[in-house]
Amino acid sequence: MDHFAGLDVSVKETSICIVDDTGRIVREVKVASEPEALLKVLGNPTYHFKRIGLEAGPLSQWLFSALAGAELPVICVETRHMQAVLKAQINKTDRNDARGIAQMIRVGLYRPVHVKTLRSQKLRMLLTHSKAIAIENDLRGTLRNFGLKVGMVGKVRFEARIQELVENQPDLAVLVEPLLIVRRALREQIVILHRRLLAIVRDDEVCRRLMTTPGVGPVVALTYRATVDVPARFRKSKSVGAVFGLTCSKYQSGEIDWSGRISRCGDEMMRVMLYEAAQSMLRSKKWSWLKAWAMQIARRRGMKKAIVALARRLAVIMHRIWVDGTEFRWTRETVAA
Repeated sequence: MDHFAGLDVSVKETSICIVDDTGRIVREVKVASEPEALLKVLGNPTYHFKRIGLEAGPLSQWLFSALAGAELPVICVETRHMQAVLKAQINKTDRNDARGIAQMIRVGLYRPVHVKTLRSQKLRMLLTHSKAIAIENDLRGTLRNFGLKVGMVGKVRFEARIQELVENQPDLAVLVEPLLIVRRALREQIVILHRRLLAIVRDDEVCRRLMTTPGVGPVVALTYRATVDVPARFRKSKSVGAVFGLTCSKYQSGEIDWSGRISRCGDEMMRVMLYEAAQSMLRSKKWSWLKAWAMQIARRRGMKKAIVALARRLAVIMHRIWVDGTEFRWTRETVAA
């Protein structure tokens, strides 16, 4: 008899529900959210698991790797799809959620998501932006309450501008100085992290090929590599744009049928990077068939829509470059096989 399990994971404890192929509950238990505790229950030889499902979350990558390493058929389920199904429950508890997940896994009513590799997760840590900009914005907003306007100022002159504004107000200067020290330290560490990023890109053959695309620099290339992780998980290159939320959302019901703006689902960091790469390409003086295509859209539909369309096409082209092992071609001339 086949068995199915649903795991409702929280920070401290995980609720486990095991059902058989008829839907009958075999066992329910709550254990610590640790791989050893989960394996002690799920590794029982009396159960013949066909699928084990857990919802995507902060601990899902860690627990998924441990269960997959133990050769268990674990599946990570998409969060929004899971919440939409579990919302039908009258009483929301960890126990009921585990039951619902187990039944969804049993009948196949789930949408699996890709769990990034360990290397990709480490690269994402390197690409995470610091809080330096947040500190600057906080200083701007706080000082504005006292009639002190920072105005347009670059990163280099920002600290001098703040000190100039609070020079005649010692009580404010005492409060502002610690934040400036924190900002200074963050900026110094950003330089160190950026040098590390450039070293990784320099030694990565995939990133170097992605950078042959106009507008794509080291940060965009490494972000794309860490986000896509395994290019083979996309059966078609056209699917990449939809996964990054760069395709139009659609609503159709009866006589109503309209297409809205981009869905903005998926990875926000990657979407922002592609948007910036598209802007950089359009501002550049170098011309290519891709820039000419985007400028034609800009003349017909406006620059904003052209940038979004170009960002989506960049995602598709970069995936094709990665899969085929080629480089960006600046002209659309036919190349012999």
